[in-house]
Amino acid sequence: MRRFFFVAFSFGFIQLTAQEIPKNFSSLLSEVEPELINWRHHFHENPELSNREFKTGSYIADSLKSFGLEVKYPVAKTGVLAILKGGKPGPVVGLRADIDALPVTERAPVSFASKVKSEYNGQQVGVMHACGHDAHTAILMATAKVMKQMQKDIPGTIVFFFQPAEEGPPNGEEGGAPLMIKEGAMDNPKIDVMFGLHMASGLPVGQLSYKSGAAQASSDLFKIIVHGKGSHGSMPWLGIDPIMIAADILENVQHIVSRQEDLTKAPLVISVGSIHGGVRSNIIPETVEMNGTIRSLDSTIRKDVHERLRRVVKTIAESAGATADIEINTQTLINYNDPSLVNKTLPALQKAAGDGNLIESRWVTAAEDFSFYGQKAPTFFFSLGGLPKGKDPKDAGPHHTPDFYLDESGFILGVKAFCYLVFENAKSK
Repeated sequence: MRRFFFVAFSFGFIQLTAQEIPKNFSSLLSEVEPELINWRHHFHENPELSNREFKTGSYIADSLKSFGLEVKYPVAKTGVLAILKGGKPGPVVGLRADIDALPVTERAPVSFASKVKSEYNGQQVGVMHACGHDAHTAILMATAKVMKQMQKDIPGTIVFFFQPAEEGPPNGEEGGAPLMIKEGAMDNPKIDVMFGLHMASGLPVGQLSYKSGAAQASSDLFKIIVHGKGSHGSMPWLGIDPIMIAADILENVQHIVSRQEDLTKAPLVISVGSIHGGVRSNIIPETVEMNGTIRSLDSTIRKDVHERLRRVVKTIAESAGATADIEINTQTLINYNDPSLVNKTLPALQKAAGDGNLIESRWVTAAEDFSFYGQKAPTFFFSLGGLPKGKDPKDAGPHHTPDFYLDESGFILGVKAFCYLVFENAKSK
Protein backbone atom coordinates (compact mmCIF):
# COMPACT_ATOMS: atom_id res chain seq x y z
CA MET A 1 0.00 0.00 0.00
CA ARG A 2 1.03 2.71 -1.10
CA ARG A 3 -4.05 8.74 -3.13
CA PHE A 4 -7.78 11.64 -2.96
CA PHE A 5 -14.78 23.88 -4.54
CA PHE A 6 -15.54 27.17 -3.17
CA VAL A 7 -18.45 28.88 -1.32
CA ALA A 8 -18.52 32.68 -1.06
CA PHE A 9 -14.76 32.41 -0.89
CA SER A 10 -11.84 34.66 -1.67
CA PHE A 11 -8.61 32.91 -2.71
CA GLY A 12 -6.13 35.53 -3.84
CA PHE A 13 -8.00 37.60 -6.42
CA ILE A 14 -10.64 34.90 -7.00
CA GLN A 15 -14.01 35.41 -5.37
CA LEU A 16 -16.72 32.79 -5.51
CA THR A 17 -20.46 32.67 -5.02
CA ALA A 18 -22.94 29.84 -5.20
CA GLN A 19 -24.61 29.02 -8.50
CA GLU A 20 -27.91 27.25 -8.96
CA ILE A 21 -27.68 23.70 -10.25
CA PRO A 22 -30.14 23.02 -13.13
CA LYS A 23 -33.57 21.70 -12.18
CA ASN A 24 -33.16 18.58 -14.34
CA PHE A 25 -30.01 17.52 -12.45
CA SER A 26 -31.72 14.66 -10.60
CA SER A 27 -33.12 13.19 -13.81
CA LEU A 28 -29.69 13.42 -15.47
CA LEU A 29 -28.19 11.47 -12.57
CA SER A 30 -30.84 8.78 -12.91
CA GLU A 31 -30.23 8.51 -16.65
CA VAL A 32 -26.45 8.18 -16.37
CA GLU A 33 -26.32 5.71 -13.47
CA PRO A 34 -26.83 2.53 -15.57
CA GLU A 35 -24.06 3.69 -17.92
CA LEU A 36 -21.81 4.40 -14.94
CA ILE A 37 -22.25 0.82 -13.72
CA ASN A 38 -21.64 -0.61 -17.19
CA TRP A 39 -18.47 1.43 -17.57
CA ARG A 40 -17.26 0.22 -14.18
CA HIS A 41 -17.88 -3.41 -15.21
CA HIS A 42 -15.96 -2.86 -18.45
CA PHE A 43 -12.92 -1.41 -16.69
CA HIS A 44 -13.06 -4.05 -13.96
CA GLU A 45 -13.08 -6.89 -16.47
CA ASN A 46 -10.28 -5.31 -18.50
CA PRO A 47 -7.71 -4.01 -16.00
CA GLU A 48 -4.26 -2.81 -17.06
CA LEU A 49 -1.15 -2.17 -14.99
CA SER A 50 0.53 1.21 -14.47
CA ASN A 51 1.83 2.88 -17.66
CA ARG A 52 0.30 0.02 -19.65
CA GLU A 53 -3.30 1.32 -19.70
CA PHE A 54 -3.36 1.49 -23.52
CA LYS A 55 -6.85 0.07 -24.10
CA THR A 56 -8.21 1.83 -21.03
CA GLY A 57 -6.98 5.24 -22.17
CA SER A 58 -8.25 4.72 -25.71
CA TYR A 59 -11.69 3.65 -24.44
CA ILE A 60 -11.92 6.72 -22.17
CA ALA A 61 -10.80 9.10 -24.93
CA ASP A 62 -13.28 7.69 -27.45
CA SER A 63 -16.12 7.88 -24.93
CA LEU A 64 -15.37 11.49 -23.99
CA LYS A 65 -15.20 12.49 -27.65
CA SER A 66 -18.62 10.93 -28.16
CA PHE A 67 -19.94 13.19 -25.37
CA GLY A 68 -18.72 16.21 -27.36
CA LEU A 69 -15.79 17.17 -25.12
CA GLU A 70 -12.42 18.54 -26.21
CA VAL A 71 -10.02 15.64 -25.62
CA LYS A 72 -6.24 15.45 -25.30
CA TYR A 73 -4.83 11.91 -25.65
CA PRO A 74 -2.38 10.48 -24.85
CA VAL A 75 -1.04 12.48 -21.90
CA ALA A 76 1.62 11.03 -19.60
CA LYS A 77 1.86 7.92 -21.81
CA THR A 78 -1.71 6.60 -21.50
CA GLY A 79 -3.69 9.31 -19.71
CA VAL A 80 -6.54 11.48 -20.96
CA LEU A 81 -7.53 15.11 -20.43
CA ALA A 82 -10.95 16.44 -21.39
CA ILE A 83 -11.97 20.10 -21.31
CA LEU A 84 -15.48 21.49 -20.93
CA LYS A 85 -15.98 25.24 -21.18
CA GLY A 86 -19.12 26.30 -19.36
CA GLY A 87 -21.61 28.92 -20.49
CA LYS A 88 -20.99 31.18 -17.49
CA PRO A 89 -17.86 32.80 -16.06
CA GLY A 90 -16.03 30.96 -13.34
CA PRO A 91 -12.81 29.25 -12.24
CA VAL A 92 -10.90 26.46 -13.93
CA VAL A 93 -11.63 23.36 -11.88
CA GLY A 94 -9.73 20.09 -12.18
CA LEU A 95 -11.43 16.79 -11.39
CA ARG A 96 -9.24 13.69 -11.24
CA ALA A 97 -9.62 9.91 -11.51
CA ASP A 98 -6.84 7.30 -11.63
CA ILE A 99 -7.09 4.48 -14.16
CA ASP A 100 -4.45 1.81 -13.38
CA ALA A 101 -4.89 -1.61 -11.77
CA LEU A 102 -2.73 -3.81 -9.53
CA PRO A 103 -0.85 -7.13 -9.82
CA VAL A 104 -3.48 -8.96 -7.72
CA THR A 105 -5.46 -12.09 -8.65
CA GLU A 106 -9.15 -11.48 -7.97
CA ARG A 107 -11.13 -13.58 -5.51
CA ALA A 108 -14.19 -11.34 -5.08
CA PRO A 109 -17.50 -13.11 -5.87
CA VAL A 110 -18.69 -10.90 -8.73
CA SER A 111 -19.87 -11.90 -12.21
CA PHE A 112 -17.53 -9.36 -13.83
CA ALA A 113 -14.39 -10.49 -11.99
CA SER A 114 -11.09 -9.99 -13.78
CA LYS A 115 -9.46 -12.97 -15.46
CA VAL A 116 -6.65 -10.89 -16.95
CA LYS A 117 -3.01 -11.91 -16.55
CA SER A 118 0.04 -9.82 -17.39
CA GLU A 119 3.74 -9.49 -16.70
CA TYR A 120 4.95 -7.62 -13.64
CA ASN A 121 8.63 -7.52 -12.59
CA GLY A 122 9.34 -10.43 -14.91
CA GLN A 123 6.56 -12.63 -13.51
CA GLN A 124 3.13 -13.62 -14.82
CA VAL A 125 0.54 -12.21 -12.43
CA GLY A 126 -3.19 -11.74 -12.17
CA VAL A 127 -4.37 -8.17 -12.71
CA MET A 128 -7.24 -6.61 -10.75
CA HIS A 129 -8.77 -3.27 -9.90
CA ALA A 130 -8.17 -3.87 -6.21
CA CYS A 131 -8.26 -0.24 -5.10
CA GLY A 132 -11.35 1.20 -6.82
CA HIS A 133 -9.69 2.97 -9.74
CA ASP A 134 -12.25 1.41 -12.10
CA ALA A 135 -14.99 3.06 -10.03
CA HIS A 136 -13.14 6.40 -9.98
CA THR A 137 -12.86 6.31 -13.77
CA ALA A 138 -16.50 5.41 -14.33
CA ILE A 139 -17.67 8.09 -11.86
CA LEU A 140 -15.63 10.79 -13.58
CA MET A 141 -16.86 9.69 -17.01
CA ALA A 142 -20.44 9.94 -15.75
CA THR A 143 -19.67 13.35 -14.28
CA ALA A 144 -18.31 14.51 -17.63
CA LYS A 145 -21.41 13.31 -19.48
CA VAL A 146 -23.80 14.97 -17.02
CA MET A 147 -21.84 18.23 -17.05
CA LYS A 148 -21.79 18.28 -20.83
CA GLN A 149 -25.60 18.11 -20.77
CA MET A 150 -25.62 21.11 -18.40
CA GLN A 151 -22.90 23.02 -20.27
CA LYS A 152 -24.76 26.31 -20.73
CA ASP A 153 -25.30 26.54 -16.98
CA ILE A 154 -21.80 25.53 -15.91
CA PRO A 155 -19.74 28.32 -14.32
CA GLY A 156 -16.16 28.30 -15.54
CA THR A 157 -14.14 25.54 -17.16
CA ILE A 158 -13.85 21.93 -16.05
CA VAL A 159 -10.77 19.83 -16.83
CA PHE A 160 -11.24 16.09 -16.37
CA PHE A 161 -8.01 14.27 -15.49
CA PHE A 162 -7.88 10.53 -16.21
CA GLN A 163 -4.47 9.80 -14.75
CA PRO A 164 -2.40 6.63 -15.28
CA ALA A 165 0.13 5.02 -12.95
CA GLU A 166 -1.14 6.23 -9.59
CA GLU A 167 0.20 3.00 -8.09
CA GLY A 168 3.63 3.93 -9.37
CA PRO A 169 5.27 3.51 -12.78
CA PRO A 170 7.51 0.52 -13.52
CA ASN A 171 11.15 0.80 -12.49
CA GLY A 172 13.04 3.20 -14.70
CA GLU A 173 9.93 4.92 -16.08
CA GLU A 174 8.23 8.23 -15.36
CA GLY A 175 4.52 8.27 -14.77
CA GLY A 176 1.53 9.23 -12.66
CA ALA A 177 0.70 12.71 -11.42
CA PRO A 178 4.30 14.01 -11.68
CA LEU A 179 4.38 13.22 -15.41
CA MET A 180 0.90 14.71 -15.95
CA ILE A 181 2.17 17.91 -14.33
CA LYS A 182 5.47 17.80 -16.23
CA GLU A 183 3.57 17.59 -19.52
CA GLY A 184 1.52 20.69 -18.65
CA ALA A 185 -1.80 19.15 -17.65
CA MET A 186 -2.36 21.87 -15.04
CA ASP A 187 -1.17 24.78 -17.19
CA ASN A 188 -3.36 25.02 -20.30
CA PRO A 189 -5.81 26.04 -19.05
CA LYS A 190 -4.28 26.88 -15.68
CA ILE A 191 -6.03 24.96 -12.92
CA ASP A 192 -7.35 27.17 -10.11
CA VAL A 193 -8.39 24.33 -7.83
CA MET A 194 -8.20 20.53 -7.97
CA PHE A 195 -10.50 17.86 -6.51
CA GLY A 196 -10.37 14.10 -6.32
CA LEU A 197 -12.23 11.28 -4.64
CA HIS A 198 -11.29 7.76 -3.61
CA MET A 199 -13.47 4.76 -2.90
CA ALA A 200 -13.27 3.37 0.65
CA SER A 201 -14.27 -0.27 1.04
CA GLY A 202 -14.78 0.16 4.79
CA LEU A 203 -16.91 3.32 4.63
CA PRO A 204 -20.68 2.70 4.37
CA VAL A 205 -22.47 3.37 1.10
CA GLY A 206 -24.00 6.83 1.00
CA GLN A 207 -21.29 8.47 3.08
CA LEU A 208 -18.45 10.84 2.27
CA SER A 209 -15.46 11.37 4.53
CA TYR A 210 -12.74 14.00 4.63
CA LYS A 211 -9.91 15.40 6.73
CA SER A 212 -8.59 18.93 6.67
CA GLY A 213 -4.84 19.52 6.46
CA ALA A 214 -2.50 16.51 6.24
CA ALA A 215 -4.86 13.70 5.27
CA GLN A 216 -2.69 10.96 3.79
CA ALA A 217 0.96 10.14 4.32
CA SER A 218 3.95 10.78 2.17
CA SER A 219 5.58 7.62 0.88
CA ASP A 220 9.35 7.28 0.58
CA LEU A 221 10.90 4.05 -0.66
CA PHE A 222 14.30 2.99 0.64
CA LYS A 223 16.82 0.34 -0.37
CA ILE A 224 19.66 -0.74 1.91
CA ILE A 225 22.53 -2.94 0.76
CA VAL A 226 24.84 -4.30 3.46
CA HIS A 227 28.30 -5.31 2.23
CA GLY A 228 30.00 -7.91 4.44
CA LYS A 229 32.47 -10.70 3.84
CA GLY A 230 31.43 -14.21 2.93
CA SER A 231 32.56 -17.31 4.79
CA HIS A 232 31.61 -20.90 5.59
CA GLY A 233 28.64 -21.11 7.94
CA SER A 234 30.73 -23.22 10.36
CA MET A 235 33.36 -20.48 10.74
CA PRO A 236 31.55 -17.10 10.87
CA TRP A 237 34.59 -15.44 12.51
CA LEU A 238 36.36 -15.61 9.16
CA GLY A 239 33.74 -13.39 7.58
CA ILE A 240 31.56 -10.36 8.29
CA ASP A 241 27.97 -11.55 8.43
CA PRO A 242 25.67 -9.14 6.53
CA ILE A 243 22.57 -11.06 7.66
CA MET A 244 23.26 -10.34 11.34
CA ILE A 245 24.05 -6.73 10.50
CA ALA A 246 20.81 -6.43 8.53
CA ALA A 247 18.94 -7.84 11.55
CA ASP A 248 20.49 -5.17 13.79
CA ILE A 249 19.53 -2.46 11.29
CA LEU A 250 15.98 -3.80 11.09
CA GLU A 251 15.55 -3.64 14.87
CA ASN A 252 17.08 -0.19 15.24
CA VAL A 253 15.00 1.26 12.42
CA GLN A 254 11.93 0.62 14.57
CA HIS A 255 13.58 2.49 17.46
CA ILE A 256 13.36 5.60 15.27
CA VAL A 257 9.59 5.24 15.36
CA SER A 258 9.10 4.12 18.96
CA ARG A 259 11.84 6.09 20.76
CA GLN A 260 13.12 8.98 18.67
CA GLU A 261 10.17 10.77 17.03
CA ASP A 262 7.29 12.58 18.73
CA LEU A 263 4.32 10.46 17.67
CA THR A 264 1.89 12.82 19.42
CA LYS A 265 2.66 15.29 16.63
CA ALA A 266 1.84 12.99 13.70
CA PRO A 267 1.84 9.26 12.88
CA LEU A 268 4.95 7.60 11.45
CA VAL A 269 5.41 4.14 9.97
CA ILE A 270 8.62 2.52 8.76
CA SER A 271 8.20 -0.94 7.23
CA VAL A 272 10.72 -3.30 5.67
CA GLY A 273 8.89 -5.34 3.08
CA SER A 274 11.67 -7.52 1.64
CA ILE A 275 15.04 -8.93 2.69
CA HIS A 276 17.22 -10.89 0.29
CA GLY A 277 20.56 -12.48 1.04
CA GLY A 278 22.27 -15.80 0.63
CA VAL A 279 21.57 -18.93 -1.39
CA ARG A 280 22.45 -21.81 0.96
CA SER A 281 22.14 -22.63 4.65
CA ASN A 282 25.86 -23.10 5.28
CA ILE A 283 27.19 -20.14 3.31
CA ILE A 284 27.40 -16.69 4.87
CA PRO A 285 26.77 -14.33 1.94
CA GLU A 286 28.66 -11.20 1.00
CA THR A 287 25.62 -8.91 0.72
CA VAL A 288 22.06 -8.50 1.95
CA GLU A 289 19.48 -6.19 0.38
CA MET A 290 16.53 -4.71 2.31
CA ASN A 291 13.65 -2.72 0.82
CA GLY A 292 11.03 -0.72 2.69
CA THR A 293 8.86 2.33 2.97
CA ILE A 294 8.55 5.39 5.21
CA ARG A 295 5.10 6.89 5.79
CA SER A 296 4.85 10.30 7.46
CA LEU A 297 2.21 13.00 7.90
CA ASP A 298 4.56 15.79 8.99
CA SER A 299 7.23 17.29 6.73
CA THR A 300 9.66 18.03 9.59
CA ILE A 301 9.42 14.48 10.93
CA ARG A 302 9.83 13.14 7.41
CA LYS A 303 13.11 15.02 6.89
CA ASP A 304 14.42 13.99 10.32
CA VAL A 305 13.60 10.32 9.69
CA HIS A 306 15.65 10.37 6.49
CA GLU A 307 18.67 11.67 8.40
CA ARG A 308 18.24 9.21 11.27
CA LEU A 309 17.77 6.25 8.93
CA ARG A 310 20.96 7.06 7.04
CA ARG A 311 22.86 7.38 10.31
CA VAL A 312 21.53 4.11 11.74
CA VAL A 313 22.47 2.18 8.60
CA LYS A 314 25.96 3.67 8.37
CA THR A 315 26.96 3.37 12.03
CA ILE A 316 25.63 -0.18 12.60
CA ALA A 317 27.40 -1.44 9.49
CA GLU A 318 30.67 0.28 10.44
CA SER A 319 30.50 -1.02 14.02
CA ALA A 320 30.60 -4.57 12.59
CA GLY A 321 33.38 -3.85 10.14
CA ALA A 322 31.03 -3.74 7.16
CA THR A 323 29.75 -1.01 4.88
CA ALA A 324 26.22 -0.23 3.74
CA ASP A 325 24.60 1.83 1.02
CA ILE A 326 21.18 3.42 1.42
CA GLU A 327 19.00 5.01 -1.24
CA ILE A 328 15.78 6.92 -0.38
CA ASN A 329 13.37 7.92 -3.16
CA THR A 330 10.15 9.91 -2.92
CA GLN A 331 7.06 8.07 -4.14
CA THR A 332 4.43 10.57 -2.98
CA LEU A 333 4.21 13.75 -0.92
CA ILE A 334 1.90 14.34 2.05
CA ASN A 335 -1.62 14.57 0.62
CA TYR A 336 -2.65 17.96 2.03
CA ASN A 337 -6.20 19.29 1.96
CA ASP A 338 -6.02 23.08 2.09
CA PRO A 339 -7.84 23.99 5.36
CA SER A 340 -9.33 27.21 4.02
CA LEU A 341 -10.59 25.39 0.95
CA VAL A 342 -12.01 22.56 3.04
CA ASN A 343 -13.91 24.91 5.35
CA LYS A 344 -15.47 26.77 2.47
CA THR A 345 -16.44 23.70 0.46
CA LEU A 346 -17.95 21.42 3.07
CA PRO A 347 -21.46 22.83 2.53
CA ALA A 348 -21.38 21.52 -1.05
CA LEU A 349 -20.41 18.01 0.10
CA GLN A 350 -22.99 18.16 2.87
CA LYS A 351 -25.69 19.04 0.38
CA ALA A 352 -24.63 16.16 -1.87
CA ALA A 353 -24.45 13.54 0.90
CA GLY A 354 -27.38 14.66 3.06
CA ASP A 355 -27.65 15.01 6.83
CA GLY A 356 -25.39 12.74 8.83
CA ASN A 357 -23.53 11.38 5.83
CA LEU A 358 -20.49 13.68 5.76
CA ILE A 359 -17.92 12.27 8.18
CA GLU A 360 -14.74 13.91 9.45
CA SER A 361 -12.10 11.18 9.44
CA ARG A 362 -8.69 10.63 10.98
CA TRP A 363 -5.51 10.84 8.97
CA VAL A 364 -4.35 7.63 7.31
CA THR A 365 -0.90 6.29 6.51
CA ALA A 366 -1.86 5.18 3.01
CA ALA A 367 -0.39 7.39 0.28
CA GLU A 368 -1.67 9.03 -2.91
CA ASP A 369 0.15 10.71 -5.78
CA PHE A 370 -2.76 13.19 -5.96
CA SER A 371 -0.51 14.97 -3.45
CA PHE A 372 1.67 16.33 -6.27
CA TYR A 373 -1.19 18.42 -7.67
CA GLY A 374 -1.15 20.36 -4.40
CA GLN A 375 2.16 21.90 -5.43
CA LYS A 376 0.39 23.68 -8.29
CA ALA A 377 -3.05 24.57 -6.89
CA PRO A 378 -5.19 24.23 -3.75
CA THR A 379 -6.46 20.65 -3.52
CA PHE A 380 -9.17 18.69 -1.71
CA PHE A 381 -9.29 14.89 -1.73
CA PHE A 382 -12.17 13.03 -0.08
CA SER A 383 -13.51 9.47 0.23
CA LEU A 384 -16.69 7.81 -1.03
CA GLY A 385 -18.26 4.85 0.74
CA GLY A 386 -18.39 1.42 -0.89
CA LEU A 387 -19.32 -0.81 2.08
CA PRO A 388 -22.72 -2.53 1.72
CA LYS A 389 -25.28 -1.29 4.24
CA GLY A 390 -25.40 -3.38 7.40
CA LYS A 391 -21.95 -4.93 6.87
CA ASP A 392 -19.33 -4.61 9.57
CA PRO A 393 -16.35 -2.53 8.32
CA LYS A 394 -14.06 -5.15 9.90
CA ASP A 395 -15.36 -7.65 7.35
CA ALA A 396 -14.74 -5.41 4.32
CA GLY A 397 -12.28 -6.69 1.74
CA PRO A 398 -9.19 -4.50 2.24
CA HIS A 399 -7.74 -2.42 -0.57
CA HIS A 400 -4.95 -4.09 -2.56
CA THR A 401 -6.19 -7.60 -1.74
CA PRO A 402 -7.93 -10.34 -3.80
CA ASP A 403 -11.14 -9.87 -1.76
CA PHE A 404 -11.55 -6.14 -2.40
CA TYR A 405 -15.21 -5.38 -3.05
CA LEU A 406 -17.36 -2.28 -3.59
CA ASP A 407 -21.13 -1.78 -3.44
CA GLU A 408 -22.00 0.01 -6.68
CA SER A 409 -25.18 1.59 -5.32
CA GLY A 410 -23.14 4.43 -3.84
CA PHE A 411 -21.22 5.39 -6.98
CA ILE A 412 -23.76 7.95 -8.15
CA LEU A 413 -23.07 9.99 -5.00
CA GLY A 414 -19.58 10.59 -6.38
CA VAL A 415 -21.06 12.19 -9.50
CA LYS A 416 -23.43 14.24 -7.38
CA ALA A 417 -20.61 15.44 -5.13
CA PHE A 418 -18.41 16.54 -8.05
CA CYS A 419 -21.28 18.43 -9.64
CA TYR A 420 -22.30 20.24 -6.45
CA LEU A 421 -18.69 21.24 -5.88
CA VAL A 422 -18.52 22.83 -9.32
CA PHE A 423 -21.86 24.66 -9.19
CA GLU A 424 -21.77 25.85 -5.62
CA ASN A 425 -18.25 27.16 -5.86
CA ALA A 426 -18.32 29.25 -8.99
CA LYS A 427 -16.21 32.35 -9.46
CA SER A 428 -17.66 35.83 -9.86
CA LYS A 429 -15.64 39.00 -10.20
